[in-house]
Amino acid sequence: MKEQIKKFLNEEQDPKAIEKITTKLNDLLMKNEEIGYIGVQKKPAITVFPDSIVLTNKRIIMCKPKNLGLSMDFTDYSWEDIVGTVVKENILGSEFSFSTKTDIQVSIDYLPKTQARKIYTYAKEQLELLKEGAFANVAPVVTTEEVLQPEPVSPIAAVPEIIEEAEAIEEMETEEVTNFAEILPVAQSGYRDEKQHPDGFPQVEKERSLGDLSNEELFEKLQNYKKLLDNGLILQGEYDNLKKEILSHM
Repeated sequence: MKEQIKKFLNEEQDPKAIEKITTKLNDLLMKNEEIGYIGVQKKPAITVFPDSIVLTNKRIIMCKPKNLGLSMDFTDYSWEDIVGTVVKENILGSEFSFSTKTDIQVSIDYLPKTQARKIYTYAKEQLELLKEGAFANVAPVVTTEEVLQPEPVSPIAAVPEIIEEAEAIEEMETEEVTNFAEILPVAQSGYRDEKQHPDGFPQVEKERSLGDLSNEELFEKLQNYKKLLDNGLILQGEYDNLKKEILSHM
């Protein structure tokens, strides 16, 4: 461990503080966990027990001495929970802070500027490695374009379908015209075209035919005239006259 401590003593770290931290970290490090960097506070006033921050390849550990340095509190944050890091350089040292996914803000101030920059750089590297590992674990997307592509249809095979569709359209048009014609046959209703009878409707024939019908039949005939009006086959004035005639017999 002493050999490992030497590489953290190049940026004004207190050797006694580094040795005390690393000694206590022996029992805290997990399997395959390695210390990447250690930063120690250096306040303007003499501080016998400064706070420190330890960065490993798995987490960030905040170290705060207590009980006159006889014990120490350790709070760790996994790299997976960290979403961002910030360094602020002030006149009397720098402040390093980071935020977690649960909106927790953690900071340590009065770090020498060189230490703060090293901490920030190491943290960015670990976050980038974590991001690259997440992308590497994403399973490749398998496209099914070739499987879903429809088989080509020859022009000859498509001809019967076009003919059948045309026949269906023709049948629908014929049926529609027939339905209009069945709404009110001319011979049964007594209705005649104005071109054939410009003088109007024969009153005697209509009175004779309407007088023989029941109220239900008269109501059905009135509905048929309304359908003719809605479809543009008779004029509004014609419909009003016919309606008036029918209502007089109900």
